[in-house]
Amino acid sequence: MYKQLFNIFLFVFIANCSFAQVDVENQVEEVKKDKSQYAPTKEENSLLWEISGNDLESPSYLYGTIHIIGKEDFFLTDPTVAAFNKSKKVVFEIDMEEMNNPLMMFSLLKNVMMPEGTTLKTLLKPEDYKFVHKKFGELGFPPFVTGMFDKVKPMFLTAFAGGDMDPGGLQNGSMVSYEMKFMEMAQNEELEMDGLETIEFQMSIFDSIPYQAQADMLLESMRVEGEGMDELDVMVELYKNQDLIGMEAMFNAEAGGLGEWNDILLNKRNESWIPIMKTMMPEKVTFFAVGAGHLVGEEGVVALLRKEGYTVKPLKEGKLNKSPKED
Repeated sequence: MYKQLFNIFLFVFIANCSFAQVDVENQVEEVKKDKSQYAPTKEENSLLWEISGNDLESPSYLYGTIHIIGKEDFFLTDPTVAAFNKSKKVVFEIDMEEMNNPLMMFSLLKNVMMPEGTTLKTLLKPEDYKFVHKKFGELGFPPFVTGMFDKVKPMFLTAFAGGDMDPGGLQNGSMVSYEMKFMEMAQNEELEMDGLETIEFQMSIFDSIPYQAQADMLLESMRVEGEGMDELDVMVELYKNQDLIGMEAMFNAEAGGLGEWNDILLNKRNESWIPIMKTMMPEKVTFFAVGAGHLVGEEGVVALLRKEGYTVKPLKEGKLNKSPKED
């Protein structure tokens, strides 16, 4: 069960943080009203971007992932495969090869848990605590597991809150991780891999958000589950349409979204990545694969690179329904 917790955390950290039901169309209109020359526009909607200029001898590439998606919804565009094949290095939010280090994973287990004396029961009202336990039971978690969850940091649990999230999906093949797929492709081509930040840093983000706020977000995500079109379904549909503006609207939604924690979860991390990317790109053609939420808006990676003088161009045409490595 601990291994599943880490898999879900590492692959769903931003893209599937709980989003409440939102009126996406109205939010899109708000997003479109406040665009500068740097942020991606509706006409530029794309998951894949070419980075050139600033004396780069060859372009590098930026790709927006959704960390976990149903196998039937997984796709790669023709330009994405072509860009990957041109690359000499693949860089993720974290170095995916660290995932294969059991000692590293074991050393981080303590960071999953809240401090002694703080549990989900102490953070929620009795009726809310009972509701959350009941919902986890309905999602297929046995009583001993839901009991163990009492001590887990609530934002880890948010990944399990939606009924569409199969806890064993990565293991049984019903769900696919874009990061895992790109890692397999990189290993097949013996490409160098790296990360923009460490696992330890990603883990520390959970301590930047008060546990009470995390518990409230978990409760909200479980209450809205099943009301209308599930937020995960909405996100997957936007992703399949490569609709960055629609995704940005979800990220910007006030109710149940990232809200006041958006700066910690997205913006500050985006800023810290730019100097690292600037160092890597002149050395060799690099394929950067990060959560799609990091691409959008005035503080997104696309806009920040443009502000640094790079030409960042969308590449969208063509589509494959499966990974080329599965033929």
